[in-house]
Amino acid sequence: MSGYFITFEGGEGAGKTSILHSLQDKIANLGYDVVTTREPGGIEIAEKIRNIILDPTHTTMDGRTEALLYAAARRQHLVEKVLPALENGNIVLCDRFIDSSLAYQGHARGLGMDEVFSVNQFAIQECMPDLTLFFDIEPKKGLQRIAANKDRERNRLDLENIHFHEKVYEAYQQLVKKFPARIKTIDADQKLEKVETDSLEKITSYLKK
Repeated sequence: MSGYFITFEGGEGAGKTSILHSLQDKIANLGYDVVTTREPGGIEIAEKIRNIILDPTHTTMDGRTEALLYAAARRQHLVEKVLPALENGNIVLCDRFIDSSLAYQGHARGLGMDEVFSVNQFAIQECMPDLTLFFDIEPKKGLQRIAANKDRERNRLDLENIHFHEKVYEAYQQLVKKFPARIKTIDADQKLEKVETDSLEKITSYLKK
């Protein structure tokens, strides 16, 4: 494949979604063909699965069910949108991918990151991101941002207590140490313009290599 797969990761309120969309035109202006997408979602089937996973009324959903639904949405999204874009030579900017499952279901839900990775290996086969940006912000500050943003969608994960979000943050720290060549940390506790500049620098630096 001739394209590049770049994923954006972080806890709730990290600002990764806003940065992803703000960088789309900037990267395109450098001469690249850019496709933006998200997980779960990005295509019709995966968006329907997203609605099931994140529905605030689905409070009885089992952790393993949740993990399997994410993997199913990921598979369909990958084969229907991501892989064709990469084969076409595009840069794919994706809001969340496998690291989210490792952090949220593997560590925070207590299912085990290795176990969740195995499930996702079946879904993605050998397709891992070329570069991942981790937007680093303390969980309390991220949740404060969410509370202040009245336009943001409220989903089932917003109902979790602070301990859950701290476990997610802890998992991301572990992943950064485990995959230092792929995962680059962005200080998300800065002004939006600075976060955007830092993110663009990480991406362009990678592409120049």
